[in-house]
Amino acid sequence: MQSSVDILNKTVRLEWSKSAEVEMAKLSVPLSVEMELYFSCLLRKQVRFGDKAHSREFVPVSPKLQVAFRPVMTTVCAADSCDGEPPVEDFAIVNPAAYVPHWLKIDYRHGQWQGEFGFNGKR
Repeated sequence: MQSSVDILNKTVRLEWSKSAEVEMAKLSVPLSVEMELYFSCLLRKQVRFGDKAHSREFVPVSPKLQVAFRPVMTTVCAADSCDGEPPVEDFAIVNPAAYVPHWLKIDYRHGQWQGEFGFNGKR
C-alpha cells in the first residue's frame, strides 16, 4: 500500500507491506509510527511503533495508521555507553521542516513492526 502525509508542510511518501496492512486491520486503534531523528555525539534514525512512539503530534494517514516526526537530542553526551536508551528530550530545531524525511517504509515480519525512513530519492 502507498500513501502520503504532510508533516510540517512537507510531503512524506509512505509505503507499507501487505503483512503490515493485515496486522493494522486487526488493531482497534490506529498504529502510531514515529520517525525519530536523534541528535547527539552521532546522528541516529529510528522508527518507533505503538507505545514506544512518544511524539505529541501524530498526523492521521488512514483509520488504522498515524505518523509523526520527532527530532530529539540526548540530555548528556557520554563517551561510555549507558544501559538501555539514553535519556532524550525534544530538540527545538529552528526549522524542523528541513529535517522531515522524504519517505517511510513500514513492514510486519516475524511478529514485529519494522520501519525505515530516509531523505533521498525514491525508495
